[in-house]
Amino acid sequence: MPELPEVETMRRGILPCLGATISDIHFFTLPLKPIQVTPSVRQVRRRVAGAVVTSVDRLGKRILLELDARQVLVFEPRMTGMLSVENVPSQEHLRVRIDLAGGDLDKIYFWDRRGLGTVQLMRLDELAVRLGPDRIGPDALLIECDELRQRLRRSRRAIKVAMLDQKVVAGIGNIYASEILHLAHVHPAARCDLLGRLQWERIHQAMGEVLEDAIRHEGSTLSDGSYRNALNNPGSYQACHQVYDRDGEACLRCEGKHVLRIVQAQRSTFYCPGCQTRRTWKETDGLQVALAAR
Repeated sequence: MPELPEVETMRRGILPCLGATISDIHFFTLPLKPIQVTPSVRQVRRRVAGAVVTSVDRLGKRILLELDARQVLVFEPRMTGMLSVENVPSQEHLRVRIDLAGGDLDKIYFWDRRGLGTVQLMRLDELAVRLGPDRIGPDALLIECDELRQRLRRSRRAIKVAMLDQKVVAGIGNIYASEILHLAHVHPAARCDLLGRLQWERIHQAMGEVLEDAIRHEGSTLSDGSYRNALNNPGSYQACHQVYDRDGEACLRCEGKHVLRIVQAQRSTFYCPGCQTRRTWKETDGLQVALAAR
């Protein structure tokens, strides 16, 4: 579940580890699905011992601890993973503990209830190959409107489905795609190649507004309670959701229609049929021609 706002909140929460030395890293053996660790646990422990954290970055939905000696420790939370500095939700799902010295943090914990997360140690040159621009698209908070449009304007995919493609734009997942399209007044089933410039501009503006607002609220903690910030406190953006997981409830904006749920690419999509009509536009010689969404 963690998307850009949740992962950015995690990054900011562990930022005080900057400049600290990794004295040890522990991988816990649990009677549960193990997380993926690359290379082996033994190699990771040997290579990071004594390394200094030189930067704490985010790449899409991943957190990067850059170490001296040109190494990067990459955490990918995936569905239920989270990085914390204290009080993890439960000890039985604690996967990794990083012991630190000489900084403002003593420990960092990686907790993952379902065991779908990954931990990878890479050299900087490996990072550029494995997670470079050919694999991960521009960050959703940094991409320009024209680039977003150019990347998707010829795609015949539904806009909601296309927004989840991390090779196109990094960081957006199921929750925020629905929220962005609702704010932009764009139907989630509208085909990318039929959207006009004004619709792309609204989508781009909504991306920034929704994601920045969600970061200010430290992300969304859903009913399963999996996501928590680095201090083990819930986010609060779920109280701001306009459509996500609100099927059958009245739209908070138009108040004339009820939020609907559909399935796209095996994922739930939520939208308001009043705010997001099944009409889209295609530009023809500078004119906007109304078409039915396909």
